[in-house]
Amino acid sequence: MITDPARLASFAHDEAAGAPYALPAAVVRPRDTGEVAAVVAYCAERGVPVVARGAGTGLSGGANAVEGCVVVSFAAMDRVLSIDPDERLAVVQPGVVNDHLRAACAAKGLWYPPDPASAPWSTIGGNVATNAGGVCCVKYGVTRDYVLGLEAVTGRGEVVRLGRRTAKSSAGFELAGLLVGSEGTLGLVTEITLRLRGERAQEHTVVGYFDDLPSAGRAVAHVVAAGVVPSALELVDRYCLRAVDEWKNMGLTDGGDVLLLARCDAPGAAGLQEADTVLACFEAAGATWSARSADPAEADALFAARRLVYPALERLGMVLSEDICVPRTLVPEMLARLERTAESNGVRIASLAHAGDGNLHPMLVVPRGDERQLARGREVFEEVVDQAIALGGTVTGEHGVGLLKMRGLARELSPAVVDLHRGIKRVWDPAGILNPGKVFTA
Repeated sequence: MITDPARLASFAHDEAAGAPYALPAAVVRPRDTGEVAAVVAYCAERGVPVVARGAGTGLSGGANAVEGCVVVSFAAMDRVLSIDPDERLAVVQPGVVNDHLRAACAAKGLWYPPDPASAPWSTIGGNVATNAGGVCCVKYGVTRDYVLGLEAVTGRGEVVRLGRRTAKSSAGFELAGLLVGSEGTLGLVTEITLRLRGERAQEHTVVGYFDDLPSAGRAVAHVVAAGVVPSALELVDRYCLRAVDEWKNMGLTDGGDVLLLARCDAPGAAGLQEADTVLACFEAAGATWSARSADPAEADALFAARRLVYPALERLGMVLSEDICVPRTLVPEMLARLERTAESNGVRIASLAHAGDGNLHPMLVVPRGDERQLARGREVFEEVVDQAIALGGTVTGEHGVGLLKMRGLARELSPAVVDLHRGIKRVWDPAGILNPGKVFTA
């Protein structure tokens, strides 16, 4: 248990710029499920708030401490308990880093697909809490698609096992899936059973540069209409490319203003045919330059550069990051609306997107410590969220609601649906101690 104020500060918040937080009363680092249950039961009896924390890489304030709370850090529960190649599943503790699990699976000829940009640092428990996605989720799905079962501690301090290890089941409600994406408001996950896949086929990378965002958006729409499901389809705009170039001098801005990166991994000749179809879609949408990469190292470098965008922008100031998702065919319209919103508000919006599944990450960089610019940036992004909802989209594709998306969620869901959520919360957490004040407005 940590109570030293100097040490508590490093557990007070995640990476969400400008999200409110308080200094926790204490931080505990349990080593097993029994200790987690004891902490929650103690806090439930006394009405003490409990906030679960993985690596703190979240971007919505979901792991931010609240006044008088106990933060439960899962840093010490970081073991891969088992990997079963025959059943193709892994059992892990919540503190396991995503990339560490992927490496352990690869050593056995297996693959765990969810790959958020924070995969080198984020934990599986945090990924479960937010239902994290990533680059390849356009074809392979998000965290929820790989969670077979969970062990969790409810708000009463009770330990429950949910889900299954079998290939299928119709026994009862799907409660394990309910916890995925619940952001620590229903229970603290202490063990996760995950579905795995076999090794991937060779990937074929297609690169395209475009003069503007709407043209790149049209290319995405063409790919969708062609029926190709790439294993990745990523968009990086001029501001993101420039930020990475200024940091790493990779020459990314030499080709044009907007970069689309696609990968196809169908086996054998089908993969080449898919890549050729994507290339034709890029050309039909007006790519200024496009090609199917014949150099795997070059292709990997481009995707590595895409993962460098957020830290590159952080060098320039405080990054406000959005996480909207719209129907895939409406990506061009949403990108055009982003440009109009930026112009009408006199700001520069940097756009990064998992374009293949309609998940856009517009970003604003504001000077650190400038509260006026921070507030102005939040107002601009409220407009962006409203635009996404108007197009039939959602306020968050993979980052979670946390503290920053509560107004948007209240707009997206009907009052009756919000009441259903609150009723579920009362069953799981009758004392109201688990991550209070997050996800839903009062």
